[in-house]
Amino acid sequence: MKHRALIVGYILLIWFVISFVTNLIGPLMPIIIQDFKLSLAMAGFLPFSFFLAYGLVSIPGGMLVEAKGSRTTILVAFALNFVGSLAIALMPSYATAIGGLFVIGLGMALLQVVINPLMRTAGGEAHFAFFSVMGQLVFGLASFLSPFGFKLLMERPDAGGGLAWVPFYWIFALGFILLIAANQTLPLPEVELKDDERAGGWAAYKELLARRDVKLFFLGVMAYVGTEQTLANWMSQFLATYHHFSATEEGADAVGRFWGLMSLGCLLGLGLLKLLDSRVVLAGFTVLAIACAALALFGPAGVALWAFPLCGFFLSVMFSVVFSLGLNSVPRHHGAFSGVLCTGILGGAVVPMIVGVLGDAVGLRAAMCAVFLTLGYILAISGWARPLVRNETVPLSRLIAQLKPRQQA
Repeated sequence: MKHRALIVGYILLIWFVISFVTNLIGPLMPIIIQDFKLSLAMAGFLPFSFFLAYGLVSIPGGMLVEAKGSRTTILVAFALNFVGSLAIALMPSYATAIGGLFVIGLGMALLQVVINPLMRTAGGEAHFAFFSVMGQLVFGLASFLSPFGFKLLMERPDAGGGLAWVPFYWIFALGFILLIAANQTLPLPEVELKDDERAGGWAAYKELLARRDVKLFFLGVMAYVGTEQTLANWMSQFLATYHHFSATEEGADAVGRFWGLMSLGCLLGLGLLKLLDSRVVLAGFTVLAIACAALALFGPAGVALWAFPLCGFFLSVMFSVVFSLGLNSVPRHHGAFSGVLCTGILGGAVVPMIVGVLGDAVGLRAAMCAVFLTLGYILAISGWARPLVRNETVPLSRLIAQLKPRQQA
């Protein structure tokens, strides 16, 4: 395809933007709490508004891609991102932040829906797996860099006055204008959705939602995203509250390491999934994540500072494994089921908000113990899941034999 490298680069840039903007919420939480004098419950509505949008628009977004195509969907997404960012930049207040993050979340959800089929078409089906992994690595890199970008902005000489984080949203607004211009200029290919990418009709959703396992896997995605966002959004506030670490120094560093280690964990997970049943990998990583969460919440300051990021390492495989186990457990309507599972991203809205409400009543440490319930549910999935198709593995003995140099006769 002509201009393939340019278009793939543009798609990777979109992955970077999605991740950078989304994962800025975590390090911002303690600062916004301080600036607007918020309770933990009120602060919990910030990620709630953002991830609620994800849950609401995942299925309609798939229908928009089918009806209007990728260019129009991306244009609508960037326009929403621009409006939300500009609102926060122009009128920074708690109410505007809630509304602005909701609108930005709508745009980000649309981008998530369109990005994979566009990458498959632009990069070619033969290279789709490679470019998908590259996209995840770029996503992880942006997640890692976002807290450090926040840290640099907060350390600038004039950061002491006013709302020091507002310039981020001016930068985002300008960036989205440039992305809109690029979207309307670049020669994007027409995307023809495959059967497993189509949103499906209402009859498909009705059939799926009648199945018990579909509902259970939906709850599994909710549990995972709820766990991830609870740790990412509340760890900086926890470290400041219980161990008196700076939210703009050690707290931001911890959030950055959380996302960085999550990317490294993906690499280990990819290797293990070639050797072991995905349910075994899921169980092992979940048990280790529970152990790290316990150390983070109840260990001394130095241990907590590293145990929180290590949680990211062991959370790394959970979303993809739960998602694939779900899809491999139903014989048809995979596109519609993907929409149902993506709607489970609203767990990132519900669980952090619940933690905030409970935090005001019983303290943040006790409230964050909710992650033991969500991780316990994910651990249970590894026990009861019965996929129709299992992940293909290579016997360890065969792998060792392949790695041994052949002896000369």
